[in-house]
Amino acid sequence: MARDDRVKLKKLVIDFTQAFNDDDLDRVMSFFAADASYDEFNGIRHIGKNAIREAFVPQFRGDFGKIRFRAEDLFIDAVTGKALISWCCTLESAERAGGWRGLDVLHFRNGLLINKQTYAKTKLPSMIKKHDMEKWPTSEKVAARLASIDVIGD
Repeated sequence: MARDDRVKLKKLVIDFTQAFNDDDLDRVMSFFAADASYDEFNGIRHIGKNAIREAFVPQFRGDFGKIRFRAEDLFIDAVTGKALISWCCTLESAERAGGWRGLDVLHFRNGLLINKQTYAKTKLPSMIKKHDMEKWPTSEKVAARLASIDVIGD
């Protein structure tokens, strides 16, 4: 597989993650194929774009506060159309903040996401007082980290 294919897949993964961070549900859904599936970290499976969208609505409606995914590492296999992105997910409400680490295994076909499998290193998010949020990575640090991640095989 050509380097261009790895670069394109990396861009898809980064753009997909950014759509979540931009609170843009329509853009998130534009990455999914009609027959896609989404496996939540709790084992619940959603099949088809409508079911996946419905699963994301509470998050994008703000039911859990402001949620952001800070990418930590990225693995790309352009031959199979698969990517693994590990992240630190932060959430923040008016009085509390918290987060957890996890990863998504993403399977693409013809440039569209056909399966998103989410895994988390927790059963429930760890919540802390807001003033302790300074310990979480900033958007600038995350952007620099993503820019520094090279595509496997280069």
